[in-house]
Amino acid sequence: MTDFAAARTIMVDRQVRPSDVTSFPIIDAMLRIPRERFAPPGQQNVAYAETPISLGAGREMLEPRAFAKMLDGARIGPDDFVLDLAPGLGYSTAVIAAMAAAVIAVEPDEGMAASASAAVEALEIDNAMVRQGDAAAGDAEHGPFDAIFVNGGVSRIPKALGDQLKEGGRLVAVDMSAASGRAVVYVRVGDQLQPRRLFDAMAPVLPGFEADEGFSF
Repeated sequence: MTDFAAARTIMVDRQVRPSDVTSFPIIDAMLRIPRERFAPPGQQNVAYAETPISLGAGREMLEPRAFAKMLDGARIGPDDFVLDLAPGLGYSTAVIAAMAAAVIAVEPDEGMAASASAAVEALEIDNAMVRQGDAAAGDAEHGPFDAIFVNGGVSRIPKALGDQLKEGGRLVAVDMSAASGRAVVYVRVGDQLQPRRLFDAMAPVLPGFEADEGFSF
């Protein structure tokens, strides 16, 4: 029987800390949130492996190292209001909720959204809400946001999401518009999103973020 608490410690010590992620809120959240509770059925034993986890339908749960480094790039603080896009089964939502004032998650898959909401409720996380919807459209009703976290690859950043960032707000995603992927943080400055490369990364492009609709910024 897997000792998941020990697996969480090993994940942080061997994957997160060696990747220059030293932020206490990130480390503390990843030590406390049970990642196995958000893994697909039958995959709990590989929840802490150094690899993405397939969610089906071309979707993946980000590997711990990439996830932690993207969180570090997002610079989420305790007073921040965060939009979490395409969280799959909700792990990112739970971790971000442990770091931020509040988080709203938008998951396009109805079944995943229901599972994520149930998992968040079961852990009694009261500053997070998960709803089913178009991740590329974000959540204009509840914005603007201090940070937007995109759980996967993008070939474009929809204008709707840029509009939902506060001035100085950060959007983090895996940019798959070139031959090789890279995690990028985009900072809103006026009506522009200014990109900064974080590290090399790969992730499937999420529905609604394909290149054929063109860039908006």
